[in-house]
Amino acid sequence: MISRVVTVGEALAVLRNPPDEPSWLARELILGTGGAEGNVAMALARSGVPVRWIGRVGADAMGRRVARELRAEGVEVRAIQDGEHPTGLLLKDTSADGRTRVVYYRKGSAGSRLSEADVAEEPLDAGTLLHLTGITPALSESARAAAALLLDRAEESGSTVSFDVNHRARLWGAEDAAAVYRAIAARAAVLFASVDEVPLLLPGWQGTDPAAAATALAEAGHGHVVVTAGARGAAALRDGASYIQPAVPVRVVDTVGAGDAFVAGYLARLIAGDDPAAALARGALLGAAACRHPGDWEGAADLDGLDPDIDPDPADPVSR
Repeated sequence: MISRVVTVGEALAVLRNPPDEPSWLARELILGTGGAEGNVAMALARSGVPVRWIGRVGADAMGRRVARELRAEGVEVRAIQDGEHPTGLLLKDTSADGRTRVVYYRKGSAGSRLSEADVAEEPLDAGTLLHLTGITPALSESARAAAALLLDRAEESGSTVSFDVNHRARLWGAEDAAAVYRAIAARAAVLFASVDEVPLLLPGWQGTDPAAAATALAEAGHGHVVVTAGARGAAALRDGASYIQPAVPVRVVDTVGAGDAFVAGYLARLIAGDDPAAALARGALLGAAACRHPGDWEGAADLDGLDPDIDPDPADPVSR
């Protein structure tokens, strides 16, 4: 039985422009935090799942901020301070037509300096779910070695492993990335991928249907797979049983962080003992909520108007 989640990765300071001014012209930018593993951790914590985030941050104001925000959302944080390298930065520039361009400033960042020594003593046991993404091994050779060591230690301790491909083409090429993704996926009990990422796991596979992609991954030997396809919904396959989930319709403001919210919702229900159908439904709900906010994680914290369990009277638009 899983009692807690451990995840490791890079937390970033996030800058975004106001909706009416491009970044190059804006006199003020909005400051927040981001990073896939941190986004997942915060959504899990809000779902009542004990979760621990591990990563390196700079000995600077941004490192202090991201660690503080994770803690404020209920995450147990092990933020290793790096006095020689800065906290990474993500800039989100939204244009007048609503399109968002994401630029990373993370080369040589504290987060990219993650090493085996940072995770060698991390306690893992049979009650732990270790959640990894494809971003961490992409950051540097030392971060890749840290992820590999955690996988070895998870296997030795009987921990469950979940893996979200989360490919970042700006960090590394598809050929190098695919080999690493396939190696991690082969050791994961739960595998997450977008339908666009499936060819990285199954060379030559083509298609846009998440159910077909899940079936192809299962036929390749993966026992529990979840494939997302944005507005086309998501699908899961576990122990030969297939599940399909349509997307929750919302007015999309920003999709950054939606995949992380989906993963958190799915894992939270899975850890609670629910079946993949309920896990998919929760994942779709949190993913949709994340799309309604320009921040990376804030939207998934607000399910107002989406979750019937917390809306006593959806027919009445006025809260008195």
